[in-house]
This record gives sequence, structure tokens and C-alpha cells, in this order.
Amino acid sequence: MRPSFTDQPARRLRRILSLDDFEHAARRHLPGPIFAYVIGGAETNQSLRDNREAFTEYGFVPRVLVGVTGRSSQTELFDTQWSHPFGIAPMGITALTAYRGDLALARAAARAGIPMIVSGASLIRLEDIIAVNPDAWFQAYLPGDPARTEALIERVAKAGYRTLVITVDTPVSANRENNVRAGFSTPLRPSLRLAWDGITHPRWLIGTFARTLARHGMPHFENSYATRGAPILSPDAVRDNSDRGYMDWRLFERVRKLWKGRIVVKGVMDARDAVLARDLGAEGLIVSNHGGRQLDGSVSPLRVLPAVVAACPDIPVMMDSGIRRGTDALKAMALGARFVFVGRPFNFAGAIAGEAGVDHAIRLLGSEIARDMALLGVNRVEQLRPEMLMRTRN
Repeated sequence: MRPSFTDQPARRLRRILSLDDFEHAARRHLPGPIFAYVIGGAETNQSLRDNREAFTEYGFVPRVLVGVTGRSSQTELFDTQWSHPFGIAPMGITALTAYRGDLALARAAARAGIPMIVSGASLIRLEDIIAVNPDAWFQAYLPGDPARTEALIERVAKAGYRTLVITVDTPVSANRENNVRAGFSTPLRPSLRLAWDGITHPRWLIGTFARTLARHGMPHFENSYATRGAPILSPDAVRDNSDRGYMDWRLFERVRKLWKGRIVVKGVMDARDAVLARDLGAEGLIVSNHGGRQLDGSVSPLRVLPAVVAACPDIPVMMDSGIRRGTDALKAMALGARFVFVGRPFNFAGAIAGEAGVDHAIRLLGSEIARDMALLGVNRVEQLRPEMLMRTRN
């Protein structure tokens, strides 16, 4: 018997044994243009590949007979005790890959006790997201106009967010050739090709897109500014995101004065920028190359992580880009990361099974970390040290 559109999520998750498995399932589930948008990097995908390659250049040197029955992966960050040392990275338009995708991510993160960063490019109002996860962080793409910047900051603060994440590695839009080849754009342009992609993926068409239209109308970019942005599907609407060349340290200083809560700077790769950010008021840093989606040829964040940690030992240094296994997270933390963030796998998990998929992804990664800690001979993540790693390749 062929599976129906109402199959229980558990049935779809039986063969999902790792985060990579979500990608394979999502490739079948999602229309080609949407899958290409999520999975792709920039230009030749050199940075995307290096994000994974960097982890393979380190091997563990485990200890034995240390007694690990009482181990715990709980991690303190910003005076909060999180259940795991990882969180959900900000990802745009997840409500196009999964039904009410941002809410699925937010609810699952809240249940699991891990942080979730709301994307400024999301399709669900930031007020609705924090209503289901009061501990969510908000990631902003800062407008260039001072009045619009101030209005956005006021809106985020009024909604109740306590942590603002400023993404700083997007002065211009990246050259994402894979999007063009796959027929993806923001907003999406109606076409016969796009219609065919939807029709040939009926589970997504009925369960995500048609369901969203019927219950909530056409999705819009809701959080780029204080006001509503462009619709996700339109023949002529334009989304204003092509040039942020105005972003500089003076803009960051203005935002620091406006925002009364905590600020984390995301997209730092050079230790000199890390020091500048800290000195101007950043309370945390996320070392990131945007998942390989901006400057192609930029090195993996893992390669520069130790230098950034050494330059800013007095504030939490976090990392994203390329983490797919518990061993990846432990390697990053052994090199000094206080916390790590994961993006695409949680996006795909929501796409194929909604909240249940995200729950399953969190359990998988959490279980791997707990198991790997035991095999490494570590009881607490703060015990991880660089000497537990050995370079296996140069």
C-alpha cells in the first residue's frame, strides 16, 4: 500500500539515524528549487566543502577508565543552563520548507532546553515565535536607514527578546549560482517550471504550501524591518536585500546604544574583528562563514576558532557551519568553542516531519554527544581541551 499524506511522523523517521539522513529524505520531499536554496553554498561550494573537511583533519586521543556514568552535556551560557551544548542556527524562509517551520523549530527547542535563533529572513512574525519560545534569540540584518534600524530594534525589544544577534558577514548578496540554476529566487517568480516542481512533490505541496495558503494566506518576509516585507511568491515584488555596504563599526556602536539587552555578533572570522566587537560591547561571538553561503573560498570557522578564542577569552565564543555529528561538536569545543549552532539538518528535519522531526534531530545529536563523551573519557563539556585532539592531516 502506498503511504498516504497523513502518515504519522514516526513512520517517516524510522530510517533517520543521523543528521545527514534528514538531507537525503528532504531531497526527495522538497521541490528542487527549495532544496537547492537550503543545501547550496556560493559559487563553486569551496567553503561549503571545507566546513566539513576541517573536522576530518583532527582525531581524538581518548582517555580510559575514568568513570563516566555521571557525565552530563548540560552547558551554561549567558547565565542559563542549557540541556545540550548546541542550538538551532538562524535560517531564513523555513516556513516554506516546513509548515509553520519557525514555530516548529521554536517549540522543539523550548521542549529540549536548547537556544533557537530566529532569522531576520523568516516568514513568521517574530512576536508569534517568541510567544511559543520565550528564550529565543533574534538575528537581525540591520537596515541602513537610522530610522528603520531604530524601529526594528524597538520592535524586537517590545516583543520580549533578550538576546540580539547581529549578522555582519553580508555586506552584499552572495553569488549563489546554484539558486539561479535551480530556478530559486526571493521572492519566487511564478513559472511553469515552479508549478511542475510543486505538482511532482505532492506531500510538500499539500502539507506545507497549500496548507499555509489556506490557513494563513501568502507568506511574507515578516522580520527584516519593523514593517511587513515582500511576499514569498510574486511576479513583480522586490525584496530589498542586495546591498548592505553601509554596515560598519559605527553602525554597530549605534545599535549597541539602542539595544538594552545582550548582543552577540555572528560572522566573525578574524581575531582582530573579534576584539573590536568585544571592545564595542558585544557579549558573545559566533565564529561563522554563513554555512559557506557568502564568500566562497573563506576557510572553515573551525580553522580560525582557536585564534578568536585566544583573542577574546573573557566572553563566550561560539561556532556554526558544518557541524553534523556529536564528534564535530566535541572537536569545536575542545578547540575553545563554548557552544555550537546547527542549521540545515534542523531545517530538513522540520520539512519531512514537522516538530516531531526537529525533536528527533535534537535527540540524535544529543545522544551522539553523550555517547562520544563517554568514549572520549569526559564527564563535562568544560573538561574538553585541545590536547584531546591530534592533527591527522595538514
